[in-house]
Amino acid sequence: MASITIKDMSVSYNKGKSFVLDNLSLDIKNGEFCVFLGPSGCGKSTAMHCIAGLLHPMSGEIRFGEEVMTSANRKGRDKTFVPPQERNIAMVFQEYALYPNMTVRENMSFALKTKKVAKEEIAKRVDYMAKMLSIEQLMDRRPAELSGGQRQRVALGRALVRDPQVFLLDEPLGNLDAKLRDQVRYELKKIQEQLGITTIYVTHDQTEAMTMADHIVLLKDGHIMQQGTPEEMYDHPANEFVAGFLGTPQINIFFCEVKGNILDAGSFKLNIPEHLRTCLVPYAGKKINLGIRPSDLELAKDKMDVIKGHVESIEPLGDAYLIYVRVGEQIVVFKYTGEHAPKEKELLLTPNMAKLHLFDALTEKRINR
Repeated sequence: MASITIKDMSVSYNKGKSFVLDNLSLDIKNGEFCVFLGPSGCGKSTAMHCIAGLLHPMSGEIRFGEEVMTSANRKGRDKTFVPPQERNIAMVFQEYALYPNMTVRENMSFALKTKKVAKEEIAKRVDYMAKMLSIEQLMDRRPAELSGGQRQRVALGRALVRDPQVFLLDEPLGNLDAKLRDQVRYELKKIQEQLGITTIYVTHDQTEAMTMADHIVLLKDGHIMQQGTPEEMYDHPANEFVAGFLGTPQINIFFCEVKGNILDAGSFKLNIPEHLRTCLVPYAGKKINLGIRPSDLELAKDKMDVIKGHVESIEPLGDAYLIYVRVGEQIVVFKYTGEHAPKEKELLLTPNMAKLHLFDALTEKRINR
């Protein structure tokens, strides 16, 4: 197993006129489950392909432990490059890339046979993984006889039976149905913890990131917006982009003015809590953006710090309700966990004042730490 260090890595497809990744630097600990998260085009798959050796970065360095895998400066000098087959990695893509002329068992055994692993050990590993992924009944079929979800499970199994120092997964669950995706997600995390393999997982799905990751790296336009544990990033987003990307439904954002000890959003006013007053001193008389997560709203029990709104629609979730409330000109989402949805058309809501998120109106960076 190995830690991974990336230093000042840049990737450009047009000779430096623009960058898919721009001076990317990060550390991934040995045995860590790291998720590269972000919207399409943010550079997360590109970063993974550089780690795998499938792409040559324009500049920067990649190390597995103390061993340099890739090294180059912007002038193309002092290049070191270890090819993918020598990096002891296992990869799984959303595309299956199975050998069409081989059975499932042969596909899963192939890499172990080329490494001359004993037949008994191959059979043991393959059978265990087939049971784990619920594909025991498919072992004698060929890829053409499988559904898309079944092929993806075989691809996962083929990688998992190996003993790599780094495990790379590029949106591997995209072709699975919702129930199976939850099951395989759980099994993947459990297996990764058991084996202690340093793992990088690429996804645009924040639910996958929040439930699986030890370490999330959230990317946008080739830059890291924030990295840390799921709890750190959810509770203390570094900027509005992070706050909006993590959490379902999305955070509610209100445009406010700081007036003394009051946050004035126009359609409602909130008293600024004592613990936030110091950080807002430089913003006296200025605009800021206020973030309140739907789960941090509740029905008001008194007339202090009230947000009044008109119910537009209600979505039952089974264990909760998403209530869409019009507040002024804005639709606000309120996650209500009561047994029955409120019947009133006019609601008085109050936020959890300990969980307010404040952002600079110009830079969109977090104000309160």
